[in-house]
Amino acid sequence: MKLVFATNNKNKILEVQQLLPESIEIISLESIGCFEEIPETANTIEENAIMKANYISEKYGYNCFADDTGLEVDALNGEPGVFSARYAGDHKNSEDNMDKLLRTLENNPNRKAQFKTVIALNINGNQHLFSGIARGEITRNKIGNEGFGYDPIFKPEGYQQTFAQLSLKEKGTISHRAKATVQLITFLKN
Repeated sequence: MKLVFATNNKNKILEVQQLLPESIEIISLESIGCFEEIPETANTIEENAIMKANYISEKYGYNCFADDTGLEVDALNGEPGVFSARYAGDHKNSEDNMDKLLRTLENNPNRKAQFKTVIALNINGNQHLFSGIARGEITRNKIGNEGFGYDPIFKPEGYQQTFAQLSLKEKGTISHRAKATVQLITFLKN
């Protein structure tokens, strides 16, 4: 089975590809000739995932899936949430995003947060949604060099390391994206 993954984020592609069985092949946007920026202008993580999947299905006619992820911080009433990638501005800079979040939470004792991923699958004219959540806390400093996005400041529940200190394989067993991807795989196998 071949599915287009509606993302240009090579880190996401690596993370998801290592979870998929060999029977499911990811086709890149580049491979289908999609070089434009897919709109992500919705107000929720679910709506953004749906918007991206629908864009590829409607414009290119492929079975596909798209995801959207947000970091939801308790002390900030769920922010940055759907605006996680643009938290410090439209330039989507992870370092700036982390710096802004650490400054915003500087003296706040409530560090609880969760990552939420929603995957929208468009296949054979039908749409299905899968979601995954990884609970944890925001650290006071950036720690680790693996991963991407907010990984250096997110320590998942039950771990002493941040996502950025875990290997791709370790993160792939507990992350929000992994949990949503496992649901996607289970659905596709059935």
